[in-house]
Amino acid sequence: MSQLRFKVVETAFDRKALKVEIPKERPTDYYGKYVFNRKKMFEYLPKKTYDALVYAIDNKEPLNREIADSVAAGMKQWAIDNGAKHYTHWFHPLTDGTAEKHDSFIEHDGKGGVMEEFSGKLLVQQEPDASSFPNGGIRNTFEARGYSAWDISSPAFIIDNTLCIPTIFISYTGESLDYKTPLLRALNSVDKAGTAVAQYFDPSVKHVFSYLGWEQEYFLVDEALYAARPDLVMTGRTLMGHESAKNQQLEDHYFGAIPSRVEAFMLDLEIECHKLGIPAKTRHNEVAPNQFELAPIFEETNLANDHNLLLMSLIADVARRHNFRVLLHEKPFAGINGSGKHNNWSLGTDTGVLLFAPGKTPKANLQFITFVANVMAAVYKHNGLLKASISSATNQHRLGANEAPPAIISMFLGSQLTEILDKLEKSTKDELISFANKEQIKLGLSQIPEILLDNTDRNRTSPFAFTGNRFEFRAVGSSANCASAMIALNAAVAHQLTEFKASVDKRVADGEAIEHAILTEVKALITFSKPIHFDGNGYSDEWKEEAARRGLDCETSTPLIFDAYLRPESVDMFAKTGVFSEVELKARNEVKWEIYTKKIQIESRVLGDLATNHILPVATRYQSLLLDNVFKIKSLFPADRGAKIAEQDLSMIEKMAEHMLVIKKSVREMIAARKMANKIESEREKAIAYHDTVYPHMDVIRYHIDKLELMVDDEMWPLPKYRELLFIR
Repeated sequence: MSQLRFKVVETAFDRKALKVEIPKERPTDYYGKYVFNRKKMFEYLPKKTYDALVYAIDNKEPLNREIADSVAAGMKQWAIDNGAKHYTHWFHPLTDGTAEKHDSFIEHDGKGGVMEEFSGKLLVQQEPDASSFPNGGIRNTFEARGYSAWDISSPAFIIDNTLCIPTIFISYTGESLDYKTPLLRALNSVDKAGTAVAQYFDPSVKHVFSYLGWEQEYFLVDEALYAARPDLVMTGRTLMGHESAKNQQLEDHYFGAIPSRVEAFMLDLEIECHKLGIPAKTRHNEVAPNQFELAPIFEETNLANDHNLLLMSLIADVARRHNFRVLLHEKPFAGINGSGKHNNWSLGTDTGVLLFAPGKTPKANLQFITFVANVMAAVYKHNGLLKASISSATNQHRLGANEAPPAIISMFLGSQLTEILDKLEKSTKDELISFANKEQIKLGLSQIPEILLDNTDRNRTSPFAFTGNRFEFRAVGSSANCASAMIALNAAVAHQLTEFKASVDKRVADGEAIEHAILTEVKALITFSKPIHFDGNGYSDEWKEEAARRGLDCETSTPLIFDAYLRPESVDMFAKTGVFSEVELKARNEVKWEIYTKKIQIESRVLGDLATNHILPVATRYQSLLLDNVFKIKSLFPADRGAKIAEQDLSMIEKMAEHMLVIKKSVREMIAARKMANKIESEREKAIAYHDTVYPHMDVIRYHIDKLELMVDDEMWPLPKYRELLFIR
């Protein structure tokens, strides 16, 4: 079997096909080639239509039907000119993936032939089946109607021969059935609330935008080896496998020379990304062997999220062209780093100011500290919700292990910002401000004007860290839809900014100077949110105890973590920001619990099958060979001598028997626990049962299978091992 595996590795790829044909043009020549961006709009649309569409995009206003028809005509012509024959409304159902239904442009021409048609009605709205997507009970199976509607803020693009139109997806009764709808609501909410606060410092501000820069980590494995691992094929992770003698302990893979096969794949991927307007910029080896990262330039959050979902689909296709399979699971291999999708998040104004970047004047730095303090308060108030937004059956394996942040949300600020906030909190009212003139506020704290970008160290154990001019939400999992975290974060910050403005305005109405009112409220927020601030080691047991004393959410059971969505403060916050109704929240939690159950259910079934039909039969055959060897030795040698020679084999036979007995017993108990859990009607209680009664057996089974892997003859072992999977040849 081992010889077969190694033969597969040698034939898994053609070394002559390593090189990718590099376009002779520069990236600037083909960047956005398949995107209906403003350049293409200007070329294909009448000027009146172009101006109306750009105005609607910039001012977040709907298009009228006449303009929509004109846009559709131009978009269709552009798509056909670029080889498109179909179109689809591309949306984000509650599966963490994307969905699309393709229709051709053809319609009857009334003369026995066809003509190519694409109207504004087809562009703006479609009616895909809503019943078969996860909906949490909002729609019944017999209630299939759902609507997709064009998101004009995200440009259409062409994949292969299909025009893809980014859309929202809602039910017949108006509830959101996707990620994009609530994300757009959250972004509108933070725009409104952020603008109101930013106008304290610059009345010319008209909009506040949310920006996202995701860092996509992933693993690559040879396609042939992937196909020989049923657990990878069906679950995305290895459900068994003893760690390799060499893995990441030498730290020689991190930022190392990129293997030639991988570099060819990366180049191919970057070219495809650039053609689709995805601003892929950074690539490198990650810490674990066979682990890599791609990061783009920051974009507006809605577009950045669309691009990440597009990348997740694109990367799988490109990988297969290079005889790889890409693994986006958060923890495909035990004992080494898992994969995250760090969400670098920031807010900025339409005047070009980054609100988390220190400025050059005291007034600008007061604005900076105001927004930082409000983010701290929002994260503290909703730390359980933010944890729920990144929790899943797959991410639970990664959090708290091998450099991943722990399952407790805290904020890292760095020494200089911490010192400034501490001094500001302790200052007296008379020390707060003095007026240089009407345009400038001079703070008595001399440290504030000296804030520098990138003045802090990094804390790899912090789930939410300030990193110079942005916050890095490091707990997001690599397979997740970024929107889940961005919805919760932007909505929570919007709600907090709204409350902050109300408090400041009340003080001003009571006769307090606006500068004093702002600083007084900022100081109160700094004091209030102290429990969320932690710059130390998030892995230590002391921190877990300290976090509990501080009142932070320390729950580790994923099904119970989801309860944070339905806490009164979460329901109230989402309702006031207009992001989710209570009905939508309850439905989404039903989906979360259902998906959690199904993923653990699939994993337990695959593990039971592999243990029973792959591992135990092989272990039994090898055990029989050892028994046969013992019998022959005892027959050949005198009794005492034979017993001594066979002692080691007898000991191994006994140990193998012990491991096999535990595996058989645990598989039976796991199946019984699964059957009991399946009888539970409540999705929440069923998910809890799978977490508490099914999943623990999987760890036990894995432990004993991994022990057998070290005992059974390598040529007999039925699955590729870590030492083969983790090192690209």
